[in-house]
Amino acid sequence: MKLDEIRVTRLIIDAYMKKLSEVADLDVAIAGGGPAGISAAYYLASAGYSVALFERKLSVGGGMWGGGMMFNEIVVQDAGKTVLDDMAVHCTDAGEGYWTADAVHAVAALLYKATSAGARFMNCISVEDVMLQDGRVTGLVIQYSPIEMAGLHIDPLTIRARAVVEATGHPVEVAHVLVNKSQVRLATPSGGIEGERSMDADRAEPAIVENTREIFPGVYAAGMACNAVYGAPRMGPIFGGMLLSGKKVAELIAADLGKPKP
Repeated sequence: MKLDEIRVTRLIIDAYMKKLSEVADLDVAIAGGGPAGISAAYYLASAGYSVALFERKLSVGGGMWGGGMMFNEIVVQDAGKTVLDDMAVHCTDAGEGYWTADAVHAVAALLYKATSAGARFMNCISVEDVMLQDGRVTGLVIQYSPIEMAGLHIDPLTIRARAVVEATGHPVEVAHVLVNKSQVRLATPSGGIEGERSMDADRAEPAIVENTREIFPGVYAAGMACNAVYGAPRMGPIFGGMLLSGKKVAELIAADLGKPKP
């Protein structure tokens, strides 16, 4: 077969335009592609919801790729391993309730399972704003990350969603837009972002799951964003809480939305 470069170009354009058009109207839009966002995408897509995840970087996986300080092994506890089991990740029993897994293998497995379940992953796309109508977030405003990085004044596009997951991690970018730009009150004691506290893994791991909830009508926090919003500690390179948070937020959204849209 003789290769036609223009045919290759048109195939890429046509397939991507179809994908972009399909993610313009969703059940769930996820901002942030770390472990919580990926696991949420997997469980929601597996339940039949239309889901797209938007990640600013070229790579998806958040801090999971580097394990701790670029030692690319991750640690989870017994509870967190249940999510890795769902993703068919190979784990090593380290004793006393700890498990280790190769970070690259774990991220690859999560991404394979989520995309195979039907979740769409849109990398190199930043979430710069939300669509706020009648006191509820009804979608995301997105821009190509290179455009954002170059500081070009080009209008973004809008994605409609019945629910939005704030999974941007430490920066809590969606929550900051709500508080700073939209000047709304979150479901926190102060109505604002309480701020992430210093390391205390024993408190932080259960707190991430406990703080996984709807923080504003239509917006649900998952992963490290939960502890940043609610003022809980960080936990460092242990990932069970973040994976469990992704699963929990999927369950909360499914209970609130009911059936997937036709």
